[in-house]
Amino acid sequence: MGNCLIIIPTFNEIENIANIIDATLAQDSSFDILVVDDGSPDGTGAKVKEIQQTTDRVHLIERQGKLGLGTAYLRGFKFGIAHKYDYIFEMDADFSHPVKALKHLKAICENNEADVAVGSRYVKGGNIKNWNKYRLMLSFGASIYVRLITGLSVKDPTGGFVCYKREVLEAINLDDVRSIGYAFQIEMKYTASKLGFRIKEYPITFIDRELGTSKMNTSIVKEAMLGVIRLRSRKF
Repeated sequence: MGNCLIIIPTFNEIENIANIIDATLAQDSSFDILVVDDGSPDGTGAKVKEIQQTTDRVHLIERQGKLGLGTAYLRGFKFGIAHKYDYIFEMDADFSHPVKALKHLKAICENNEADVAVGSRYVKGGNIKNWNKYRLMLSFGASIYVRLITGLSVKDPTGGFVCYKREVLEAINLDDVRSIGYAFQIEMKYTASKLGFRIKEYPITFIDRELGTSKMNTSIVKEAMLGVIRLRSRKF
């Protein structure tokens, strides 16, 4: 077993899952993968089981129904803590997050430059490809809104490409995390910051998925925006 766990939530990712697993495992021998599949009707879970026959570095949690991004990561975090992984990552299955940057995020935490490393679209050197102007404005505007309301210094608070030291996740009361959708990303960073953990951003180029269907919609954005107000009122 390696000392890094890459958590990949999935729902209907049959077109991507084998390739993302192969690409991730090839980056570093210390990387293990946990796929948290929400009952994908396209056979994503079955494909992961097939891959498991060839390697012991891939784990699978199957859930019944689409239960949300946040709860998938929370299950993964608890798995990572229970199995004593030193570094626990969040990553999408669709190659929007560059797998080659995984080692850079790990190095930031491993070299004690920070406790949380965020692959960031909005720091110098970061970029987004294949988004229309409306989506770019929505995402960038959301990041500014979150920073203004919460006081977070993280320029990409909604980013979902993250490496946590295990002790960060152990310090957070995971059962108290309330956000389910993309607000989950904000809540985790906000909570880690309020608990005194250091967060550092590393520039990445985010590339919109080429295969499969995007899970982003306006209701997800609305949930994230309302969730920020709730977060701001919490006491630490």
